[in-house]
Amino acid sequence: MESLIEFWAIVVDVWNNAAFGTNFGRIVVGVGVFAMFLVIRRLFARFVIAWLKRLTKKTTTDIDDQTIDALEKPLRFVPIVFGFFIATEVLQLDGSFDIIAAKLTRSLVTLTLFWGVISVVEPLSLLLGRLKDLFSDTMISWFVKAIKILFMFIGAAAILDVWGIEIGPILAGLGLFGLAGALAAQDLLRNLLSGVLVLAERRFQVGDWIRVDGVVEGTVEAIGFRSTAVRQFDKAQVQVPNTALADNAVINFAQMTHRRIYWKIGVIYGTSVDQLRFIRDEIEAYILNGDDFAKPPEVSTFVRIDSFGDSSIDIMVYCFTKTTVWGEWLAAKERLAYRVKEIVAEAKSDFAFPSTSIYVEAYPGDPPEIFQPPVDRGPTAAAAIVESSGSVAEAPADGDGA
Repeated sequence: MESLIEFWAIVVDVWNNAAFGTNFGRIVVGVGVFAMFLVIRRLFARFVIAWLKRLTKKTTTDIDDQTIDALEKPLRFVPIVFGFFIATEVLQLDGSFDIIAAKLTRSLVTLTLFWGVISVVEPLSLLLGRLKDLFSDTMISWFVKAIKILFMFIGAAAILDVWGIEIGPILAGLGLFGLAGALAAQDLLRNLLSGVLVLAERRFQVGDWIRVDGVVEGTVEAIGFRSTAVRQFDKAQVQVPNTALADNAVINFAQMTHRRIYWKIGVIYGTSVDQLRFIRDEIEAYILNGDDFAKPPEVSTFVRIDSFGDSSIDIMVYCFTKTTVWGEWLAAKERLAYRVKEIVAEAKSDFAFPSTSIYVEAYPGDPPEIFQPPVDRGPTAAAAIVESSGSVAEAPADGDGA
């Protein structure tokens, strides 16, 4: 009997002083309350946030829709923070546990508030769209990133302050390593300043086709703090340091007003002056009357008999297409090539190709001996030759007998 009484006393003591300075019943109730708020979180997301989304869709602007979408995760976290606060109140913690719980609650509230502010920064940046005349999209993106980093730093400092950790000594300690950090980050700072310079001068934007001789050629995909992502035409991505783009000449093909066609067309030397004049006039008329080409004085256009080459009379064709799209430019150039071919055929001339003629007037010294190969006469001819040789051999014998 005494053992049962002792066991019951232990149970009662554990129930009254289970952990964290509170009894077991309050712990069970606190966990139940927190679990209930997890369920409320789902209901809150399903009904309240969904209602806010339906409400914003009725407006004519997209800013409020994007703002609610950005705030969805912080808002879903609010019931968890509130549930944690209610659970700690139910637990009625004592001493240091109560202080820790209070600091955790304040930290969660601070985290949620700054999380919401950081999430809202990007949708609200759409209001800066009116400043595109002054700032490019990339500069606005950099500005948004800088604001986010600033709020992250302030939020971290606020949470550290909740726990009694002063930010001042930390910054002072970082200052001791300022010189070493500056030396180590020298390359980063150079690339960062170069990126700012590229954006300020508007050398190129995302989506532009650029070429830097000896460095890269392709389409700009992103301009970062340290490097710029360029997609080459073989679909490989290249990360180019911003210093390479700031210190070298950058050709921005996206800023072209027209695309140029510059040809040298060679016709044969047998082409007469009238034929040359016909070819030149017809090509010029096709360019000046065609819809594919820009007209003077907007651009320079020349079709001229240019030079006498080694194997051809060269006609220069210099003109510009209205389009700057590469595929459309290729199609316009192809149509011009077809017409040039037809014009040269109509003129009854022909295109020249590299050739070399060798003229031999006389051989030096005595003329060479002409080699005549032997003729195969067959077995009969060979026997005749042998018989003839025998007659010649017998002739001296007759002479001696005489």
